[in-house]
Amino acid sequence: MRNKKNVHFHIYISYFFTGLILIFAIAMGTVLFTRMSTIILSQADSSYALIGNEVASNVKDIYEPVRNQTEILAQSQPVSGKNLNERLNHVNYLAKAIVSVKSATSAYVGFSNGEFFLLRQYAKSNGSKGIFKAPLNTAWIVQSTSVDSDKLQEHVVYLDDKLNEIERQSIPARNYDPRSRGWYETAMKNPAQANVSEPYYFFTTGQIGVTYAQKIVDADAVVGIDIELPTIHETIRNSSVTPSTRMALIDRKGQLLAWQNGKQSAYKPQIITRLDGVQSLPTLAEQDAPVLNKINEMASANTQSSQALEMIGKTWATYQASIQIPGGQDLRILIASPHDELLAGVIKMRRQSIALFVLLLAIGLGLTTYFSRLASKPLKQLNDEASKIARFDFKSPIKIESRIKEIADLSNSMRGMKATIRSFLDIASSLASETNYDKLLARVLKEMSEITEAKSGILYLYQPQEQAMQVVQAYVDHQVLETTAHGISMTDENHPVIKACKSRSSICRLQAEELASHFSALPTTDHATTLIAIPLKDRNNTLVGAIALVIDDADIDPGRQAMAEAVSGAAAVAIENQRLIQEQKALLEAFIQLIASAIDAKSPYTGGHCQRVPVLTKLLAQAACKETEGPFAGFQLSEAEWEELHIAAWLHDCGKVTTPEYIVDKATKLETLYDRIHEIRMRFEVLKRDAQIDYWQAIANGGNATELKTQLDANLAKLDCDFAFLAECNEGGEFMAPDKVARIQDIAGRHWLRTLSDRIGISHDEKERKNRTTEPCLPVQEQLLSDKPEHIFTRSTRDTITPDNPWGFKVKVPEHLYNRGEVYNLTVARGTLSEEERYKINEHMIQTIVMLEKLPFPRHLARVPEIAGGHHEKMDGTGYPKRLAAADMSIPARMMAIADIFEALTAADRPYKKGKTLSEAIKIMSFMKKDQHIDAELFSLFLKSGTYLEYAKMFMNTDQIDEFDIHAYV
Repeated sequence: MRNKKNVHFHIYISYFFTGLILIFAIAMGTVLFTRMSTIILSQADSSYALIGNEVASNVKDIYEPVRNQTEILAQSQPVSGKNLNERLNHVNYLAKAIVSVKSATSAYVGFSNGEFFLLRQYAKSNGSKGIFKAPLNTAWIVQSTSVDSDKLQEHVVYLDDKLNEIERQSIPARNYDPRSRGWYETAMKNPAQANVSEPYYFFTTGQIGVTYAQKIVDADAVVGIDIELPTIHETIRNSSVTPSTRMALIDRKGQLLAWQNGKQSAYKPQIITRLDGVQSLPTLAEQDAPVLNKINEMASANTQSSQALEMIGKTWATYQASIQIPGGQDLRILIASPHDELLAGVIKMRRQSIALFVLLLAIGLGLTTYFSRLASKPLKQLNDEASKIARFDFKSPIKIESRIKEIADLSNSMRGMKATIRSFLDIASSLASETNYDKLLARVLKEMSEITEAKSGILYLYQPQEQAMQVVQAYVDHQVLETTAHGISMTDENHPVIKACKSRSSICRLQAEELASHFSALPTTDHATTLIAIPLKDRNNTLVGAIALVIDDADIDPGRQAMAEAVSGAAAVAIENQRLIQEQKALLEAFIQLIASAIDAKSPYTGGHCQRVPVLTKLLAQAACKETEGPFAGFQLSEAEWEELHIAAWLHDCGKVTTPEYIVDKATKLETLYDRIHEIRMRFEVLKRDAQIDYWQAIANGGNATELKTQLDANLAKLDCDFAFLAECNEGGEFMAPDKVARIQDIAGRHWLRTLSDRIGISHDEKERKNRTTEPCLPVQEQLLSDKPEHIFTRSTRDTITPDNPWGFKVKVPEHLYNRGEVYNLTVARGTLSEEERYKINEHMIQTIVMLEKLPFPRHLARVPEIAGGHHEKMDGTGYPKRLAAADMSIPARMMAIADIFEALTAADRPYKKGKTLSEAIKIMSFMKKDQHIDAELFSLFLKSGTYLEYAKMFMNTDQIDEFDIHAYV
């Protein structure tokens, strides 16, 4: 099922007002914009007709004044005289005509005899500056062709603005005959009026233009005035209505006299020669002007029109009209302008109206939304606060105000709810975070007392073995105190606390006598009080304890009582959790000490080593923590680290449980589960008996009794001496000389006769070892001492430490597990242990680390294997089992190395040695410091702090504690 999307409350409030505004706005906007658009389009069509008439009038104004001036000049003799100088005297008539007509560029007279006189206004003529090299201040140029001495002479005269001659130049004949020009011929044929020519190239300037010409009255001459087409084009361009307006002036043949194509470059008229040889101007149809061509197609002769046209993606306002040219054929003006440019002002006004309307609409909507938000804002804030409570965000109190009573009441209720929940969570969090059991009990009592505003209170813990409620702590005058008050038996059903424990929390009034009777640990009072008794039960509803709270007020706030009852559940769980943790820690502590005691009890050779090393290690750690300067100034241990050190110290030799007792206790070289010197003694006894038997047999066979007796005594003495030597070697020593080794090997070369099988009545393992060789036939000669294959105990894969082992052990593992060869063991160079047995002794460190790393220690005890397994490492990296250097070891691990050595040196309960005195032990350890076997800085702290002496007074005999100069070793 699809969930419905929720909408904000203020949107619901503003729906009605917004709907009314939108309906009104849409209705008004539709009417207003429709009528305005109609008016705009109608105004555009009518206005464009006026614009078109104005442009047509401007074009007509180019031709009309020129025709008029031409007719005026034709009625007068503008240039009289027979030569250039005489004609120059009348040049002012032509100048006035040119000046009075803006579109005229030059005026001239062509005579019937071929003479020609032309006045050109230098500034107006487009081509003059490129042809004439006019001197400075030239304003007018006269071009003259006159007959002089029956020859045509051509001159150019430059005049200033006062018509004064500046310079005169005679130029080569150009063969220009006015009588051959079209304007002259047309004027002579139609002398009654001024006639305009077809566009043609002007002879001198090369510009394209038209000429108005008329025959002069009573003279065989024609007067003419030129109009350049660029002048017409300039008029068209200046009449452009908008930047993108298209305008064209064409004749009846469609030739372009002037053309303005929007923002494109200016049109330059040019006469072209067509394929049939006819010369003409380009036509409109040949140009890229689809709009103007469309207008031309739609035009009717001798009419004007203005209408809208849709082309090339735009709406165009168009105008076309015929222009009557006096003395010539009619021209047609075509104009087109985009609506968006033509009506830009009107459209801008409409857009401004729309913008104003939208602005007013937005303001109306904004005000509607604002006031609706203003009304719904407190509700939204309360919703946000509810969301914060759901996210357990209690950082800030609720401060929401509203003029609406219901919202204000809801705000106050939520403010109280948030404060209550925050207080509950803070209390529950603080109780859960407290790891110290005694502090937890004190905090529970204090928090419960502050919640109920109690002046005093008592915390009880249930003791199931005694079936009683034990008084733990009391709350008096805002302080938690220890108390020795008697507990309450669970059988005392009249006690208010016992009543509450068997049901639920209860409230009752207590008289002063009852308070003193039931709660002797609390101060007495002279007035009645209110008692709140709240049982503490864990998650399984099991009784953990109870709290009794005494309040002066007769009535208690129900909210505070409910809060106290809610907190009591969290408090009971916290107490039970900490109690379980304490019991588990006690169990772990007992188990650890059980292992250590078992190891110490396993062999008298270790004595109380596992119990004394933890004490000495912690004494040294305490000394380091007290340091305020030197290398240990910043050394401190947290409560968890103290626990970690404690456990590591107690378990530092736990691997010894895997070490065979006979190896730990091995006092002689041949000792295993028993001392095999007795077997060798028996063999010597057999040899002595054999010697005596040989003696008596020889006597019986008639031998010399005296000689045989002497020989017998010598043999017996030799056997006694050899056995005594072997017995001495069996005891071990600091050094086995090579001559002694040679003598042992020599003694081993003797033989004795075995007549019984040595493979019967033995264990399966021993039989397997003996079966490595074939059993010889009996009787057999056996060596007195031998190293047999059966003496070798092979090492299994499980007992092998590979170089890439996961623990990082770096030890040399002997090839065999054990070698019990008699010669091999008797020739051990030092002590009583063979290489295999010494490795087995040292292997206890490997087993300690392996065993401890298998244990799932919690995170705060994660370093126990490292601390416990490093006390046989040396600071120079030559120790075992990992060959760690000082930098690789933690400070607690280095402390334990010192503690382990000092305890071993000074222990007085070893059966195999006498405990060293303080001076002897410190001297030995100073050599170890020098050889970088122990940490030099910790050894100095060990001496300077007096840790050695404090330990000595605790565990060493009085005769061991001697004086020595500590400064010699610091």
